[in-house]
Amino acid sequence: MTQIAILGGGSWGTALAILLAQNPKGHGVSLWVHDPALAEALRRDRVNAVYLPGWAIPPGVRVTPDTGEALAGARIVLGVMPSAHARGVYTQALPHLTPEMVFVSATKGLEPHTHARMSELLAQVVSPKFAPRIAVLSGPSFAAEAVRGDPTAVVLASRDAKLAATLQEELSGPAFRLYTNDDVRGVEYAGAMKNVIAIAAGACQGLGLGSNSLAALITRGLAEMTRLAVALGALPETLSGLAGLGDLVLTCTGALSRNRRVGVELGQGRALGEILAGMRMVAEGVHTTDALRELARAPGVELPITEQVYAILHGQRSPREAIRAIMERPLKRE
Repeated sequence: MTQIAILGGGSWGTALAILLAQNPKGHGVSLWVHDPALAEALRRDRVNAVYLPGWAIPPGVRVTPDTGEALAGARIVLGVMPSAHARGVYTQALPHLTPEMVFVSATKGLEPHTHARMSELLAQVVSPKFAPRIAVLSGPSFAAEAVRGDPTAVVLASRDAKLAATLQEELSGPAFRLYTNDDVRGVEYAGAMKNVIAIAAGACQGLGLGSNSLAALITRGLAEMTRLAVALGALPETLSGLAGLGDLVLTCTGALSRNRRVGVELGQGRALGEILAGMRMVAEGVHTTDALRELARAPGVELPITEQVYAILHGQRSPREAIRAIMERPLKRE
């Protein structure tokens, strides 16, 4: 039986714990939860009422706020924490990590301030101890739908083809299908960038705009994502796959999207601070917007949608003014 440790007890971490514990292959699963009170509630009630209400956590899942206990005997370590806390969590875990472990980052975001991708960050933390074997998991996957058993397809990327194939076989389930990819950089950038476009998509809905506007935004958003990702060393075809187009469509149109929800409320006139204060879960796109603007400077990549999302988030323009600014840009070829 393969032992799997999941670091992060939010909605996606909890969903993965349930999916992997129910996998017919038979996994041993431990779920590390940062908040001891939440961990105790999960152990007692076997439901994550805060982040994934309504779905029972199988009895075999070991829930703990102790990093060492969670990692004991683990063969696969899944990182599912918010990007802002990833370095701290991996640093805390470092004394318990061993070369026999393989790592899968399922966090869709960039580290604030450094703008490091999660696989980069993980390598930076672990490499002084040993050279970690790393893969990343991304793609269109709302936690509540995946745990409900809706057919879900995601992508697992690693530069180590053998590792990717092994993890693909280990983590796939009856309704949870994994495709492999070797473009780690493209998969990670796509997973971060789509959140910014989703804020813009939500703002369109909040303003009462219809399907024409949303279709245009998704299409031009994908073009913007591809330009920057390729300039940063990604493959363009990755942006047409599950981590790019797939997750972009889901996040821009799905009612469960946290980033889209932020945009909707901004479009309805609420202040960003008020919106974020009322959310328990992290909307990664809020911090990613600043990172993308900085990453685009050196290669000189134009990010018109990201620029307007930045202006909205920083109170420089209203959502309606931002839409007008995009529409009034100089006319050009597609």
